[in-house]
Amino acid sequence: MGISQKTRIIFAFLFSLLVVTAWAQKNSDIQLANEYYTQGDYDKALMLYDNLSKNYENIPLIHNNYFFLLLEQGQYENAEKYIKRLAKKFPNNLYYRLDQGLVLKERGDEAKADQYFKNIIQEIRKDVYRTRITADYFVNKQLPNYAVEMFSAGRKALNNPYSYSLEMANIYRILNEKDQMVEEYLNYVSQNPSNLNYVKNTLQNLLAKPGELESLENLLYDKIQEDPNSEIYGELLIWVNLQQKNFYGAFLQARAIDRRLKSEGSRSISIGLIALDNNDYDNAIKIFAYVIREYPSSYNYLLAKMYLIRSYEKRVRNTYPIDKREIRNLINDYNIFINELGVTRNTLEALRNKALLHAFYLDEKDSAKIILQEIINTPRANADIKAKSKLDLGDIYLLTEEPWESTLLYSQVEKSHKEESLGYEAKLRNAKLSYYKGEFQLAQEHLDILKEATTREIANDAMALSILIKDNIALDSSESAMREYATIDRMLFQNKIEEALQAINKMKETYPDHSLTDELLWLEADIQKKLGKFDTAVVLLQKIVEEYDYDILSDDAFFMVGEIYDKHLDQPDKAMEVYRDLLKLYPGSVYVAEARKRFRQLRGDFQQPEHNVVN
Repeated sequence: MGISQKTRIIFAFLFSLLVVTAWAQKNSDIQLANEYYTQGDYDKALMLYDNLSKNYENIPLIHNNYFFLLLEQGQYENAEKYIKRLAKKFPNNLYYRLDQGLVLKERGDEAKADQYFKNIIQEIRKDVYRTRITADYFVNKQLPNYAVEMFSAGRKALNNPYSYSLEMANIYRILNEKDQMVEEYLNYVSQNPSNLNYVKNTLQNLLAKPGELESLENLLYDKIQEDPNSEIYGELLIWVNLQQKNFYGAFLQARAIDRRLKSEGSRSISIGLIALDNNDYDNAIKIFAYVIREYPSSYNYLLAKMYLIRSYEKRVRNTYPIDKREIRNLINDYNIFINELGVTRNTLEALRNKALLHAFYLDEKDSAKIILQEIINTPRANADIKAKSKLDLGDIYLLTEEPWESTLLYSQVEKSHKEESLGYEAKLRNAKLSYYKGEFQLAQEHLDILKEATTREIANDAMALSILIKDNIALDSSESAMREYATIDRMLFQNKIEEALQAINKMKETYPDHSLTDELLWLEADIQKKLGKFDTAVVLLQKIVEEYDYDILSDDAFFMVGEIYDKHLDQPDKAMEVYRDLLKLYPGSVYVAEARKRFRQLRGDFQQPEHNVVN
């Protein structure tokens, strides 16, 4: 008599129940073992893993923890038996074979382990996939040198010296072998030019020491001599020189690339603008003059001509005492440029610069107002140049003691360029206007917005003014000292130098121990520098360094002393000494990069022969 259908169903149900129960028990044991492992109760975990390892189905779930514990507990014989059993059962599993070598290494058989790993490396070197997973294994097991050996063997097998470059670079990064790391990144980017920015960003983060950038620079010179047509190495040389603020060195490479690619000085102009933004006026002038000379028929000729005048202007404005005859010469240069080209976007910018020279250096405010109003009324002028001219006109109304006109113009630009950098600049000027008037709470309301939602430069200015106000009215409920200081700041903006000096001296007598004393010394030193009284300025700056070394202006004062010895007193040895001391005493200062560059310039590091550049 056969088994009924009902009985079969009951048996099937009971069997499935037993299977589920067995699976649940097994799963519960694995969870418990892993929990013991996580909690550091290794003996209990090992006991459970021993039992679970008898079933091959459990191996993928327990192997990493179990194998680690056997090695950690020094049970090398058990580990060897276990891993040999797995390697025999799963002969195609590369990880189990590598684990056998790890057992040899962990128990101290270094020579055997070394030979074992090398045999595997030789065996699989032609297989790209297995090469990569083997190298990853070595890295994960903290055996990076074997990973290098694996990739090197794979590279030879493929007969391609650039294979695995990025992987090799990352391993050398782990080993902190920076020369080899850089070499591999260069190998990588030479084959993958689209990833140039990735390599630049990576190297910027990894090469923090000056010597490391110099090593990269030397390596790139060797590379570019080997491969003169490599645009990648040229671009990297530009980048390295810019990191070191060696703008002329960057220009030499940009010039070579411009010639090769027939780009009519475009890269050179970009380097010139960077030099100009970093106040390296002499090199900016050389670069723009070169573009004017070499590309007289190109669009870049007009740009270079305008930027050349601007570079001369910035140099004149930062050469003390300022020579008014030089200002007149600049205005004449602008007139020639404007007459030559007529009314264009570029000449409107030149016209605006000319107006500012009239207003701030020749005390010809009415002339400046007429020019700026002309720009604002020009139908073809774009919105940005009109907005900039309104801000300038607002500044001039501040010079002529008409602050209500100033705030009206600033507010117009705030409204027309809301959430744009010009709008934020207008808000900052309104904040400064409130500050000049002693309306500190209103100024703070503007500044609090600017600290969060604007470009870095404006945010930094807003932060600095905000800190100045907060720090110096916190303990002075009358705000009288802060009001006097703000008035001095306003005088300096209006170029009332003698009045400002008198007010500074009076304030130092009235508030001899006030927290603003170092700020007053800083203003006075800056004035004396602009008047050409450099020795007096140095004395005042050294007083800040010696008596207020804890304050925020200490490194500013230190750097300015070096700058005065360097650029104004023609004492390079003293300047080098100051720059070197700044690097030691203020390693986190914003002036570190500039001080290092100037120290190296004075030492002669950047006087490189031009035959190093492949044209």
